[in-house]
Amino acid sequence: MAPLNSLQTKLTDTHAPGAVILIRLYVGAVFLFEGIQKFLYPDALGTGRFDKAGIPAPGFFAPLDGAFEIACGVLILAGLLTRLAALPMIVNMLGALLITKTPMLWGGAPLFDGKAGWWDFIHESRTDLAQLCGSLFLLIVGAGAYSLDARLNRVATPTREAVVATGR
Repeated sequence: MAPLNSLQTKLTDTHAPGAVILIRLYVGAVFLFEGIQKFLYPDALGTGRFDKAGIPAPGFFAPLDGAFEIACGVLILAGLLTRLAALPMIVNMLGALLITKTPMLWGGAPLFDGKAGWWDFIHESRTDLAQLCGSLFLLIVGAGAYSLDARLNRVATPTREAVVATGR
C-alpha cells in the first residue's frame, strides 16, 4: 500500500497558500468552457477549426481535445489531482501555440487570414500563453490550501504525533 500512498502524496502535495484558488478558478474555468464550446460549436471551435488549422484527423482530435479540456478543467477547479490535470493542458497549450499561432510569425496562419508578425502573434496568443503559464504554475506549486488535493494529502500523510505514537 505504501507505493500508492507515496504516489498519491506526490500528486496531491501542496504547501501553496490558499490564494492559489484564484489561479485554479481562472485556468480551470477557461479550460472547462473552451472544452464545452468545442462540442456546442463544432464548425467554429471544434472539428471545423481543427480541419482549417490543418490538424490531421480533426474528427478524432477535436472531440478528444474537448473531452480533455472538460475533464482537466473540472479537476483543476476542484483542486483534485491538479498536477496530473495540468500536464495534458500544458501539452494542449503548447500544441495550440505551435500549430495555430506560430505560423502568424511568418504570415501563414490558416486560422488568421491577414495577420502576420510579432504583434499579431502576441495578441492572438494571449489566452494560450496565460493558460500555459497558469498550468505550469499549478504543476509547480500544486492546488493550494483550499483544494481537495490538500485535504487528501492531510488524510494520506500521518501527523508527526501519530507517527511518534505508533512508532512507525
